Amino acid sequence: MAALTSVTPNSTSSSSLYSNFRASQFTTPDCSWFLTLRTGQASKQILTSQNRRGLIIRSTATKPAKSPAEEDWKIKRELLLEKKVKSVDAKEAYRLQKENNFVILDVRPEAEFKEAHPVGAINIQIYRLIKEWTAWDIARRAAFAFFGIFSGTEENPEFMQSVESKFDKDAKIIVACTSGGTMKPSQNLPEGQQSRSLIAAYLLVLNGYKNIYHLEGGLYTWFKEELPFESEE
Repeated sequence: MAALTSVTPNSTSSSSLYSNFRASQFTTPDCSWFLTLRTGQASKQILTSQNRRGLIIRSTATKPAKSPAEEDWKIKRELLLEKKVKSVDAKEAYRLQKENNFVILDVRPEAEFKEAHPVGAINIQIYRLIKEWTAWDIARRAAFAFFGIFSGTEENPEFMQSVESKFDKDAKIIVACTSGGTMKPSQNLPEGQQSRSLIAAYLLVLNGYKNIYHLEGGLYTWFKEELPFESEE
């Protein structure tokens, strides 16, 4: 558990060095403080700066290196198209599930899955609630909390490990989330739109899975079409 260990006045305004998080809400005189957070033996600083334009919170906590899931959408989309990942609508997904032994991989949070999901779907959440208390995680929690969000999420580091424990590389998988996203270009979205299910599909093909489909329109359309679903609550 992290603890606040010091508050140090600082007469200068914050520099570009402290650039991880910024939010503006309050008007106060010019002043700033360094807040030192200690986790175990390690110590990090968060600079809280207030000036006449508003509140600025910036953290020196080091962000972890970018993961494959955080790759640019353009690069993800190119690989999905190269690997011929096919998008199907809800009715076609249901037919494939019934007639061709496809499995629906629901990557929504566990709580959403328990509320309602396609019959026979398997849940492996691609994002989870923030669990750790590193300096970086504390800064992220503070950022979410500042905007009234007390259940911030992070990438699930065990996602691929869980997938590999349940599916072999030749498994027929339809990846699904709430909205679905799309790889199809449009006037407003020339490169389509990223979603949790498309990020998951990208990770699967990146790790050698060969028969990956994507649920276009997401589980929203599955429920709207009144296709079979079940609940665990």
